[in-house]
Parts: sequence; structure tokens; C-alpha cells
Amino acid sequence: MTIKEMKAFDIDELLALYNSVGWTNYTDNPEMLKQAYEHSLLTLGARHRERLVGVIRVVGDGYSIVFIQDILVHPEYQRQGIGTQLLGEIRERFSGVYQMELLTDDTPKTISFYRSVGFRKAEDVGACAFIRM
Repeated sequence: MTIKEMKAFDIDELLALYNSVGWTNYTDNPEMLKQAYEHSLLTLGARHRERLVGVIRVVGDGYSIVFIQDILVHPEYQRQGIGTQLLGEIRERFSGVYQMELLTDDTPKTISFYRSVGFRKAEDVGACAFIRM
């Protein structure tokens, strides 16, 4: 398994990965996905041999805030530490950032995962989140 910065993007490869986890908001709008990747602060890809099996995409200024916009791992490769490795790379690269955030599903599985890698629910630090979609 290798994790490297993604400076060029193969939209078909990305769409296949997003489709594998059912993220249809992206797969239904490939131009939005392309633009999102081109304008992100940093994107890392996890590859097994030549196959893209995971990505993490962050936005923000890189100094006061980093927002983890997307983190996904192909279902065939989940529960093998790839998501943890991707998050670890981001935490290392942005270790001096004041605030690192993400928004995710409110399920026991995701809560357990993010707590295991050092994140806390916003309410645990006296904060709340707002979203408009």
C-alpha cells in the first residue's frame, strides 16, 4: 500500500471509487467532483498496486483550519487501516493547524472510527455545527 499526494486526477478512477461507496452526489455530478479536486488544499490517494483504493481530500487555509471534506476507502479494502493511515498523514502534515474538522454520518461505526483516531464530537468541546445543503 502506498499513500501519495494526488496532483493529477483521473476522473473515471475517482468516480469508480466514489461509486463503490455509494456517494452518488459526486457520481451524479462528475464536473463538480473534478472542480472540487482541482481546488482542494490537499488530496492523498492510497493505492494497492496500481489500483486507487482510498482517498482523503482536505480544504481550508492550512494554518488556522483544515476541513476533511472526503475520506473514503473502497469496501474491499475497509477495516485494513487505510483510513487511519490517510488521516495520520493529514494530521502529520497539518500538525500545527489550530482546528481540524470533518462532517460525517452519525452512526456507531463512524463515531467509533473517528474517536479512535483522536477526533471528538463538536458537542464534546462545547461547540455545535450548522449545515446548509
